[in-house]
Amino acid sequence: MKQRIVVLTGAGMSAESGLKTFRDANGLWEGHNVMEVASPTGFKSNPALVLDFYNQRRKQLLQVDPNEAHHALVKLEEKFKVSIITQNVDDLHERAGSSEVLHLHGELFKVRCTQNENTVIDWKKDLYLGDVSEHGHQLRPHIVWFGEQVPLLPKAAEITSMASILIIIGTSMQVYPAAGLVNYVHSGVPIYFIDPRPSISKYDFENLTIIPKTAVNGLPSLVSDLIGKTF
Repeated sequence: MKQRIVVLTGAGMSAESGLKTFRDANGLWEGHNVMEVASPTGFKSNPALVLDFYNQRRKQLLQVDPNEAHHALVKLEEKFKVSIITQNVDDLHERAGSSEVLHLHGELFKVRCTQNENTVIDWKKDLYLGDVSEHGHQLRPHIVWFGEQVPLLPKAAEITSMASILIIIGTSMQVYPAAGLVNYVHSGVPIYFIDPRPSISKYDFENLTIIPKTAVNGLPSLVSDLIGKTF
């Protein structure tokens, strides 16, 4: 049986594809206060603004492609069972060819019913007020907003607990509850942290290797090393 590598990815993974990260240095999301465009209260108070915000994000996603780091993770499947847990709402992992991707925070190319969260629909065009589910209820982005539960977190924790190797890429490890997933890794499991500005040190976790590079610059060589090793 193949060893399982669990990969946690964040915004830094997609940034090198030319996809803007939502949050700017000043804390605004594309010029908006985060609670205006990424919270249930924001949607209630100005649904048209929220829908337009995600329409713009969707259009942008259609204009970019997976980068070398996304493709490197696909290559990793030649030798390992690879489970990707991503905070990203884009589909770049899937487009690159990764076979197992769990989206903690939802997906841009899906929408869901405002009254039944289990009614989820593939959606690549603009979403407007008046677009409704089969039951006549307004559709909304299939995104986990601030103040909402992260329904896939227990599944992500279960997957992380089965890791033989953990790779963390392009995430600050400061956003919870996603950042807490590293605590489910068993003692002795190697952890690789790839980020140009590492927010953790080798003293934070057992068996931690820090690679202070971007995803594109750091991941392909790590993948080559892992494929070449005999465990």
